[in-house]
Amino acid sequence: MNLNSILIGSEDPQRLVDYYSRLFGAPGWAMGGYSGWQMGAGFLSVGPHDQVKGQNAEPGRMIWNAESADVQGDFARLKAAGATVVREPYQPGEAPDAWIATFSDPDGNYFQLMSPVSM
Repeated sequence: MNLNSILIGSEDPQRLVDYYSRLFGAPGWAMGGYSGWQMGAGFLSVGPHDQVKGQNAEPGRMIWNAESADVQGDFARLKAAGATVVREPYQPGEAPDAWIATFSDPDGNYFQLMSPVSM
């Protein structure tokens, strides 16, 4: 199997498209109310969803991650572009060579920059 994409459903998808466009540039595609950005081999997609209303009440339940070889540099770039910071870059105790930074989108969904993970 291959994880192809993450779809973020929203009551106000245009607000998310505007936000993610400030961070990642214009969407690579837009069709039928859905928009998406290619990130590596996968896609981040945003669109309407009739079961989603308002803010995410549990933003830590599902967090999507973007791998970055320069977490601190990309963190600074995203913050300057208007990203909402939840947690500044930190090194988790169990992986002292790794970095993680956490952000939130306007619907309250969390996403993180993470150092590359080797398995």
